[in-house]
Amino acid sequence: MNSGNSDECGRADAADEPPDGAEDPSSSHAATIARLTLTLSPPGSENGTTPSPTTRKNGRSSGSKTKPNGRAAKGNGRAITGTGNSSQGSTNGHSLANGNGGELGHSALANGLGPIALNSKSTRSSQLPAITLPSAPRGRGCNPRTRAWRKRFFPAATDREWNDWRWQSRHRIRTLEQFERMVTLSETERDALVRGGTMLPVGVTPYYLSLLDAEDPQQPLRKTVIPTTSEFTRTAGEADDPLGEDGHSPVPGLVHRYPDRVLLLPLDFCSTYCRYCTRSRVVGHGEIVPNEARLAAIFDYLEKATQVRDVLISGGDPLALSDDKLDWILHRLRSIRHIEFVRIGTKMPAVLPQRVTPELCRVLRKYHPLWMSIHFLHPDECTPESAKACGRLSDSGIPLGSQTVLLKGVNDNVDTMKQLVHRLLKMRVRPYYLYQCDPISGSSHFRTPVEKGLEIIEGLRGHTTGYAVPTYVIDAPGGGGKIPLQPNYVVGREDDFLVLRNFEGKTYRYPDPQSPSMIPAPHGSLPILEGVPADV
Repeated sequence: MNSGNSDECGRADAADEPPDGAEDPSSSHAATIARLTLTLSPPGSENGTTPSPTTRKNGRSSGSKTKPNGRAAKGNGRAITGTGNSSQGSTNGHSLANGNGGELGHSALANGLGPIALNSKSTRSSQLPAITLPSAPRGRGCNPRTRAWRKRFFPAATDREWNDWRWQSRHRIRTLEQFERMVTLSETERDALVRGGTMLPVGVTPYYLSLLDAEDPQQPLRKTVIPTTSEFTRTAGEADDPLGEDGHSPVPGLVHRYPDRVLLLPLDFCSTYCRYCTRSRVVGHGEIVPNEARLAAIFDYLEKATQVRDVLISGGDPLALSDDKLDWILHRLRSIRHIEFVRIGTKMPAVLPQRVTPELCRVLRKYHPLWMSIHFLHPDECTPESAKACGRLSDSGIPLGSQTVLLKGVNDNVDTMKQLVHRLLKMRVRPYYLYQCDPISGSSHFRTPVEKGLEIIEGLRGHTTGYAVPTYVIDAPGGGGKIPLQPNYVVGREDDFLVLRNFEGKTYRYPDPQSPSMIPAPHGSLPILEGVPADV
């Protein structure tokens, strides 16, 4: 077990043992895993180790000598030299990494190390000026609300225990008695916990429960994880499997709905269960377990399905697997030659950011190109702990995108959504999808009118950076796939001009002749575009 480093929030690395619903491969099997050598190191490195800037005559950098961890011997305290070629910093844009391909500590920005400078001495050949990156928010790297909650309800927990993701999984809040001790339950919440019987189990990590308002049942995050009796109400159009996944499953645990990509479900366990889960019919019941016989059948199918180039690993939450098991799955996928693209869908950085350890990142970074979709719902989830987890993943070269479900009373207004997407971008997470809530059984209290989603997109487009605007989609019932929706910016036509409306409500005429030939505009004619041009 890595001894780790503890800060004031107790950031310590956890022992590697499987959580509920996952299994740990035998040590003999884990030892036989063939390690791929895809690294972030430039050509010429050996065993993932980048040559020192002062070594190797061919391709030698003119930078200053560095210490073994890649930090400049002198400079701005925490100055960082580049990987391989110090005149370019991080050559692949993934991270400012140390010489051996690892992270600089945990994450330089997330740990609040202050300003980070690219030492101008290391760029002597090109005489580039020093570049100072913005410093991370100072503090203890721990949400004050979480710190106070932990002191009240888990006073005996050590820093190492609290920040051990296994400990968090074992101490999930699951029973009426536990909730009553920590939350003032409303009548509908208590009745739902007493009755039970819904498809989806209840479970919340101590960390995530610390973000909830103990007195207000209408607090957005609380509504998403503590059940109410509304879950027992069934309305027209709802179904246990609204997306028809079971009908597109050629082997258990694999959904093949699109021609060139598949959904792989290695397990059905989540550390925290969302009350609107699309797979509430299977999640948390122990029916999908990560045993090798079941996964071998999936890999056998994929080896024969040569049209498949993209695999999304979801669940359940695949990051609930042990590092060794996840390593084995990724290795098997990468050994199938026609699979080009692997994605992981997870909510761990939001509900259990302690899971994102340096050991996990060392596993993930071996299997690039690897992408990750993170389920973020509300700006209250964007804590220092989540920012640190996302920073570690980004520093490991993993592009991050967010998938947000539109939920009534949670995030169904422009202001909340704008706060969320802005905070995500600062955490290096690109807002990717905004989902209309799927019509699963018992979800009517979460679903908004489709017009609400269009209103939110219209309130973002043009009013903030384009990177912050997700694609609004409906996952068509019955297996129709994702259908994008957006506000209608086409007003109509005027002869050979298309009349468009911008984010300010102003109209513009764009030349769009319906005939193949374009008629030249007469000399001295009025400009085609009228009004104030939209921002680029």
